[in-house]
Amino acid sequence: MNVLKKYKTPLFFIGVLSVLWFFESSFSYKYEADSIISSDKKAEILLSKMTLEEKIGQMNQYNGFWDFTGPSPKSGDAEKKHQDLKNGLVGSMLNVRGVKDVMAVQKIAVEETRLGIPLIIGFDVIHGYKTISPIPIAEAASWDLEAIQKSAEMAALESSAAGINWTFAPMVDISRDARWGRVMEGAGEDPFLGSKIATARVKGFQGENLSLNFTIAACAKHFAAYGFSEGGRDYNTVDVGTSTLYNMVFPPFIAAKDAGVKTFMNSFNELNGIPATGNEYLQRDVLKEEWNYDGFVVSDWGSISEMIAHGYTKDGSHAAEIALIAGSDMDMESYLYLAHLKNLVDEDKVEIALIDDAVKRILKVKFELGLFDDPYKYCDLKREEEITGSKEINDAALDIAKKSIVLLKNEGNLLPLKKEGQHIAIIGALASDKTSPLGNWRLAADDDTAISVLEGMSKYKGNLISYSKGPDLTIGKTEFITQLKINTGDKSGFKEAITIAKEADIVLMVLGEHGFQSGEGRSRTDIGLPGVQQELLEEIFKVNKNIVLILNNGRPLAISWADENIPSIVEAWQLGTQSGNAIAEVLYGDYNPSGKLPMTFPRNVGQVPIYYNYKNTGRPNSPGPESVFWSHYNDEKNTPLYPFGYGLSYTTFNYGTIKITNSFDLDQKITVSVAITNIGKRKGKEVVQLYIRDKYASITRPVKELKGFELLELLPGEKKIVDFELTEKELGFYDNDGEWILEKGDFEIFIGGNSQTNNKTTLELK
Repeated sequence: MNVLKKYKTPLFFIGVLSVLWFFESSFSYKYEADSIISSDKKAEILLSKMTLEEKIGQMNQYNGFWDFTGPSPKSGDAEKKHQDLKNGLVGSMLNVRGVKDVMAVQKIAVEETRLGIPLIIGFDVIHGYKTISPIPIAEAASWDLEAIQKSAEMAALESSAAGINWTFAPMVDISRDARWGRVMEGAGEDPFLGSKIATARVKGFQGENLSLNFTIAACAKHFAAYGFSEGGRDYNTVDVGTSTLYNMVFPPFIAAKDAGVKTFMNSFNELNGIPATGNEYLQRDVLKEEWNYDGFVVSDWGSISEMIAHGYTKDGSHAAEIALIAGSDMDMESYLYLAHLKNLVDEDKVEIALIDDAVKRILKVKFELGLFDDPYKYCDLKREEEITGSKEINDAALDIAKKSIVLLKNEGNLLPLKKEGQHIAIIGALASDKTSPLGNWRLAADDDTAISVLEGMSKYKGNLISYSKGPDLTIGKTEFITQLKINTGDKSGFKEAITIAKEADIVLMVLGEHGFQSGEGRSRTDIGLPGVQQELLEEIFKVNKNIVLILNNGRPLAISWADENIPSIVEAWQLGTQSGNAIAEVLYGDYNPSGKLPMTFPRNVGQVPIYYNYKNTGRPNSPGPESVFWSHYNDEKNTPLYPFGYGLSYTTFNYGTIKITNSFDLDQKITVSVAITNIGKRKGKEVVQLYIRDKYASITRPVKELKGFELLELLPGEKKIVDFELTEKELGFYDNDGEWILEKGDFEIFIGGNSQTNNKTTLELK
């Protein structure tokens, strides 16, 4: 279908009439909505008509609090919220979805309040709405920016058809710690890759014209440094230096801002002893002044009130005061702005100018979304029915799912599978699971809607397939809001699994984490295979060594035993609705795997945090075979199990010698070239990665930094030259005051297929 089709409703005219009267004679509402007037000016004019209470109402966001198509609540908290909505004291709602409910709540805001200001409807559209794409870290493994942008476009298309016009995504937090459950929601450990993906996702959600009814406002979160929480424990304290803040944490946020992201969300953690929600340095000094950001900042869920528990504010009134002064424009589910801001203004503790600034930012985004032109533009039942779960959306989900798979090991070319004449045993509870592959943060998706691995494999008819579930991974019902109970003792399924493994030519072991074992609040200290899965793998290996291990997980796992013993390992993440189809196409070779890891895989959890762009110590290497006085572990190597940027293919790529042309002068671009040849027998894709090392600097630099990559496809025997340009942007860095600097000196330039490449040359900047 044509997604540009405009779905209009007669209720639009009701919305217009309800707001016409409040404009003075010098302006008409029709004139206000005219494109000649900027959204800034429109917001200013509307702001001048608002009471203080109505302004504060725009800064208040409520969670959905009743069935809006049913009877109105008559008592309790829901009734109060209903009255607040009718009185114009709500600017946004979240977790209201579906055209009927969104229409009902929007009608109250537009037709029953004094000014008729429409609501902005927010929802966690993280990696799809009903149709689910791979979790974000999996999509990042594709390194395919066009496919990632397309995935966000499809998520916007489907969610906008359900009445939603604002997503709390993308999460652009850089994280180096696989224990942190929310690594599944981001793009991994590298700020360069993270910045490129942040841009792609913002553009995908928002499109080129935010006023169209198939685009939605995006939200860059969590500002800032949430991914560096101590011990990988969610909501925990963060303590990083300014070099890390400016060079590692900030770049993806800057990229999102430059891409035009309409909103930011602050984070739960503290930084320098100040909770991010009340951190004036982050929100006003950096974001709104230094970066000149003109969108609005929303708190995370309840984070304004949580400053009390942090020990930073004494009560709710104090928390509201601190949050507003710091630059937090909208209160998500703390209720403190509504309760206290008017009194704070009356007591001269908060300047009205701060409220005006916040409200103007919020109104501006609503104007840009076109909500004042047509408050019901996202509310069309026919459009919702036609778009939800459409072929176009499912095709895009399958495409990005295939591209997200990473081949970690393939000894003896066990993969791809032959399409006939083999007996294949499939083992593992996750192989038949149709819910876990959806991953976390898929709130609108229905359980049991993913294509399982077993279903995907069954579409290929040439081989004999036998299946054993083995032991259950979880015990009891799995839910988003509860901790999973993992099976740590029941091995009753081992016997059947061992029996079918003995009879098979090849065993596919589908193991890993349940979809709800990663995500918010899902930090882990043991990042091996959960439950009895490791024991199952070892028992199967005793009777059949032709094993393909297929990992379903939301974070890097420590799988040293598997790497040492299992001939073929496929990182298949949690791939969403089309999971089983994507995995089957890769296993059978209909799609040649091309993914590369966006996070380092450790040998042992004791190495975590482990990341490729570390800095050398003063003692990076052993001075002798018996020496202990250097930076290392006594019981494990320093090196990762699988490095950042790593991933194999069913073909092989050869890298030529790196060549540098053009001037080495600071004022000119430097061109770096390398020849890539497919020396294998299959067509395949390779992510060509360029890294630099600034060998000495006024502030020490990492041993390697990703500064460029290109995804190319080559036929067998085909050769291509890949060119990269190096400028001040790639060769410079932020100093400890946040100033961008470029220093003369010696650089090493690396180009290869992962971050451990030794294919390098040198460059001197004069």
